[in-house]
Amino acid sequence: MPKQFYFWTALTWTGLIIFFCLIKSSDIPVVKITNLDKVVHAFFHLVLTLLWFFFLKKQSNSLAIFKPLVFSFIISIFFGIAIEIAQTLFTTTRKGDLLDVLANLSGATLAVCIILFFNKYTNLNKV
Repeated sequence: MPKQFYFWTALTWTGLIIFFCLIKSSDIPVVKITNLDKVVHAFFHLVLTLLWFFFLKKQSNSLAIFKPLVFSFIISIFFGIAIEIAQTLFTTTRKGDLLDVLANLSGATLAVCIILFFNKYTNLNKV
């Protein structure tokens, strides 16, 4: 697949996270499942890290996965922190939460583990 596909997919997912994390909390349907929001944060950042990894891997044209893996992880973590700060500064119905940052970190870390697992048992160099 062309690297533009990976870029636009990663950018679209990033935009979706921004949208869902900054809309009024009253616009979000209420589901009574304990810590569901933390699972959602982890999922958002698992996918975010994977998508940016695939783009950066394709962009590098290298067989190595270390740099794209580290950069995608860092992008995810700093983006998650920025979203929490934005919630506090720019919304009236949301506020930053350290536990959301930890959930984001969990999702990004899981993505790294998945990438390392698949790299060990498959050939990610074809991505």
